[in-house]
Amino acid sequence: MSPRIVLITGANSGVGFATAKVIAQASENFHTIIACRSLEKATSAISDLKKEETKGQLSPIKLDVTDEQSITEAATQVHQQFGRLDILINNAGIASQHPDLKTQLQQCLDTNVVGPVLVSAAFRDLLLQSPNPYSIYISSGLSSMTKTLDPASGEHFSLWKTYKISKTAVNMVAVQEAAEFRSTPLKVFAVCPGLVRSYLRGSSEEDITFGGKAGDPMVSGETILSVIEGKRDGDVGKLIHKDGVYPW
Repeated sequence: MSPRIVLITGANSGVGFATAKVIAQASENFHTIIACRSLEKATSAISDLKKEETKGQLSPIKLDVTDEQSITEAATQVHQQFGRLDILINNAGIASQHPDLKTQLQQCLDTNVVGPVLVSAAFRDLLLQSPNPYSIYISSGLSSMTKTLDPASGEHFSLWKTYKISKTAVNMVAVQEAAEFRSTPLKVFAVCPGLVRSYLRGSSEEDITFGGKAGDPMVSGETILSVIEGKRDGDVGKLIHKDGVYPW
């Protein structure tokens, strides 16, 4: 039995790296493609992953979600090497803090929305070659309009406006994909990884830990593993988190 082929964008740190680690340690039935903006980052991530025991196979690929040529070349490489893709995890993301509002919004939209749309489009034919394909978009509880409109919710007072806008847009991307391909085996999810240690907010320890409030991204990886193992199929087409489902 050939392993299921998984591709994770932005897999060299944070949620992407943790997810790759969880999947690689879970079973030999997964071959995880570590997709990063440079081949050097992908190779380095694999080296770090192999410092602990792994069961599944790992391979690097260059994929910059803000570069259409890079996306096309990566899809071609996966097609030539594997002929299909079983699981696509659109994880690469940014929470721009650029002082210019327009630039901040553009950076968030380019990486968090346009990138995943183009990546999914480029890899969709490969996904549809799989007998059991999954398309996963890393979103956020901050994207929920219902929670944002609730004055009692922490999301109501969040200052991460451009990031929230981009992740709400990603939810629509997921919903549209789920609707368009509902007659196929493709299962689409938007996944909130939770507040975890990540370079998303910056590179200082204060940013990475969100002032010490951020949790272990391995928990996020376990949530995603449960999705691709079919344990969350009852929530297909929804915005899920480790303990349930968030309202749109």
